[in-house]
Amino acid sequence: MKNLEELFHHLLKDIYYAEKQIVKALPKMAKATDNAELKSAFEHHLDETKEQVDRLERVFEIIGKTPRGEKCPAILGLVEEGEEVIEKGEDSDVVDAGLLAGAQAVEHYEMSRYGTMIAWAEQLGYAKAVPLLEETLKEEKAADQKLSQIALSTVNRKAA
Repeated sequence: MKNLEELFHHLLKDIYYAEKQIVKALPKMAKATDNAELKSAFEHHLDETKEQVDRLERVFEIIGKTPRGEKCPAILGLVEEGEEVIEKGEDSDVVDAGLLAGAQAVEHYEMSRYGTMIAWAEQLGYAKAVPLLEETLKEEKAADQKLSQIALSTVNRKAA
């Protein structure tokens, strides 16, 4: 990568891959939880994530590139951690707490990436991409807040 534009494109491919992995992981997480509120949050965020993938495809179009993902080791590690919680969890309340914590780790990763991409899109003059990225960042922050509320109101208490 020789310049910020190439780095932006690389990060766009990275987050595109990540969002597609999240689309695959969320149904498994929803199925694995016994907590109705957490299941609902996962299902709601699945719908949002599908829209986020669509938005990213529009960003690719704005920068004149074909939508294509690039393997994202960070998201693969986070997804693997979630699978491990499902596999090794012996108590459903503990599984719920682990899944919720893993989901928040994913949200924080995404918030970091989208914040960076917004700044770079502004710097590179991709003005039409900025509101698309900002909308997704807003959704990721809301998802994280919802997960925190669920954690504090029920999940963590039950797991303890």
